[in-house]
Amino acid sequence: MTSLQKKRTIGLYFYIYMVQNNHNMKKSLLILLLASFFLMGLTLGRKKSDSIIPEKKMTQVGIIVDDIEKSAAAWAELFGLEEVPSISVAAGHESKPTSFRGKPSDATAKLAFFQLDNITIELIEPDGTPSTWQEFLDNNGPGIHHIAFHVDDMKTSVRQFEKFGVPEVQSGGWGTGEYAYMDGSAKLALIIELLENY
Repeated sequence: MTSLQKKRTIGLYFYIYMVQNNHNMKKSLLILLLASFFLMGLTLGRKKSDSIIPEKKMTQVGIIVDDIEKSAAAWAELFGLEEVPSISVAAGHESKPTSFRGKPSDATAKLAFFQLDNITIELIEPDGTPSTWQEFLDNNGPGIHHIAFHVDDMKTSVRQFEKFGVPEVQSGGWGTGEYAYMDGSAKLALIIELLENY
């Protein structure tokens, strides 16, 4: 039960109590009305907190693997799929070149996507060149690399994360879309990917 629902329930119980105890009906209604306005004021007066991630729906989990064909086949078997999703290659795009730790990068990775009802699972096999993907594989082995959220304004979102103490580690894009990996490993225990027009 939410805080507002609790307040409304208390107000209803108060009203029933007043009516059952044969008090003046007008007085009861007036007190109930005043109590309702007071409770509404408490609810409406709260300042909405500024959220770094306004969209609370996580859209993706990214998993680093060392053999994408083998991993994709295992995930397909887990989900009972007759076909393994196609494997694509993520590479930098001239309109939004890849940057890793503030420097240009030619990093590529093999990708496979499993679109579930509520989320996408992305398998990523890095190619050995410097990237957040390769760094994760070298330091941790295969495992969950990131979770992803959609944003409407990449530049503003990146600035908010950096102000929060979570720096950008890699960014890039394609056509109208772009991504940024925010390194929250120290503060949040994982990397967060921001996706715009994905």
